[in-house]
Amino acid sequence: MIEKQADMERLQRTIGYSFRDPSLLRKAMTHSSYVNEHQLDKTDCNERLEFLGDAVLEIISSEFLYFSFPQEPEGKLTRLRASMVCEPTLDYCARAFGLEDYLILGRGEESTGGRNRASLVSDALEALIGAIYLDGGFANAKEFIHRFVLNDLEHKKLFFDSKTILQEMVQKEEGNGRLNYQLIGESGPDHAKVFHVRVLLGSREVGAGSGHTKKAAEQQAAYQAILQLKKEQGLE
Repeated sequence: MIEKQADMERLQRTIGYSFRDPSLLRKAMTHSSYVNEHQLDKTDCNERLEFLGDAVLEIISSEFLYFSFPQEPEGKLTRLRASMVCEPTLDYCARAFGLEDYLILGRGEESTGGRNRASLVSDALEALIGAIYLDGGFANAKEFIHRFVLNDLEHKKLFFDSKTILQEMVQKEEGNGRLNYQLIGESGPDHAKVFHVRVLLGSREVGAGSGHTKKAAEQQAAYQAILQLKKEQGLE
């Protein structure tokens, strides 16, 4: 179980923020399963910090979009914000710096693959934002969000809309053939199973990917296919 002080210090170095109150960081990483298993107070888990972090993330991402896209209407900004702060996006952002390794889980949650669940990891990221906000104020929370959530948006959009973007690319070129996603294998224990998928354009494999769900594996395969097709078209 990763919950030693040294591990929390390592996480602080990773995110570039040092807590004045380290107990806030530990609480942000503590899932309700651990609290329940150890019969701790219900408020010792990260759910209240997640509630706060969600609100902080919304205002900072809204401000970012407001100034980044001055000509876009409210409806478009709302859709953009929703895609930026949804569960899969936050899970992706959190795993980019290994946040799942620092979750403090109950044994039952650990044994059933809790670290692989996007909901747990994305909730922990929001709790971490809430903890930084309480510990260091709005400016520090904003700096963290810009660094770890609002960074490289074009790449993230390409990844999370990969199946749609790939379909549109194929439709533009007549005679390309039909896209088909195929499950080619599974690996790992039941609680942490990994699915392996390839995507075919006609009879040609153009991308392959893996993920803890078939949907995630297809998304990864589509993303790799986009990169391959762009390379072939001289767009990369």
